[in-house]
Amino acid sequence: MKHVERRGFFRGALAALGLGAAAAPEAVAQQARGGGGAAARFLPNYCRTQNYKSLKQSSYDTTGGNSDRWPIKPGETLEIFNQKGAGMISHIWFTIAAAGPLHLKELVLRAWWDGAGTPAIEAPIGDFFGLNLGDYVLYESEYLACSPGKSLNCYFAMPYRTAARMTVTNEGSRDVSSFYSNIDFLAVETLPADTLYFHAQYRQATPNTAQKLADRKNPDGKTNYVYCETRGRGHLMGVTLGVIQNSEAWMGEGDDMIFVDDETKPLIVGTGSEDYFLGSWNFGGRENAKAFAYHQYGAQLIQSPERVGGRYCCYRFHGDNPVTFTRYLKHTMEHGHANDRADNFYSCCYWYQDKPSAELPALPGVKDRLPKVVMA
Repeated sequence: MKHVERRGFFRGALAALGLGAAAAPEAVAQQARGGGGAAARFLPNYCRTQNYKSLKQSSYDTTGGNSDRWPIKPGETLEIFNQKGAGMISHIWFTIAAAGPLHLKELVLRAWWDGAGTPAIEAPIGDFFGLNLGDYVLYESEYLACSPGKSLNCYFAMPYRTAARMTVTNEGSRDVSSFYSNIDFLAVETLPADTLYFHAQYRQATPNTAQKLADRKNPDGKTNYVYCETRGRGHLMGVTLGVIQNSEAWMGEGDDMIFVDDETKPLIVGTGSEDYFLGSWNFGGRENAKAFAYHQYGAQLIQSPERVGGRYCCYRFHGDNPVTFTRYLKHTMEHGHANDRADNFYSCCYWYQDKPSAELPALPGVKDRLPKVVMA
């Protein structure tokens, strides 16, 4: 069932980009005679003529041998994708063998669209794939997944008009012996004028600053944790979040607050962080919390809940109703009720925008990105 729904996502992405099937001549003739409407409705898209070319760039051994991988030395940047012309990346698959136990936080993924000077994607590889605390966790969502064998998958559609480029940088101190990559994409003549660019932004607070707000009320969200902030037109697709508890008790109760086209007050306000990730009641509490993972939401990692050192990885996607903005977007969340907790947050936010690049905050240094407990 999940594969059927995933194909549906691809059909929707292609249709949104104007890359759907071209009508066969006989179908066009039938429609002209008034008899083709029913045929167009019952025929699924995948059995009709497509107007794109399916392609792949991978780490295959160009000599014809079986060393289908790339090594990456410390400090080295490896270009893993470079394509000219109009097209769309439809799927990314990586698997990695590395000496460093925290290579998911040490390796940084970047992507540029249409020759932009700054990247539209910049995040540690683990955070980009929803593994925000540097550990592999098996799960499947609509857009991101980690499969047995520690393979990483992404199904976000990533269109570009003239060029696309993607790199991986090893910011760790140890070798990556094998970086395997398969990037599936399609090439087309042109994209529709209203095509938007995919963006992914990493942020962290290690720790958040605990607040004592008046009457423990937070109506404006000014001191919230910020997932992303951008200017332009587009829509928010969702976030992944890793949390390390620095103190006892429940780390949640933080309302999500999304500012849309107005920097002074949030337009969308939720009822608590566990509710935003579509769980409830402390995800089950200290004794009964259980990990869960579904297409649009989940908490795929829950370890030592509500204790010092407790670890959570969560995700929420808005595929049912992407949050639209025409000038400005800031997606935020309280850290505890009224920002009263000082836990560590590590996040990646995903959205589409009308510009090939956005102003991203400076990426924290690799040592600062490594998960740790910060005692008061």
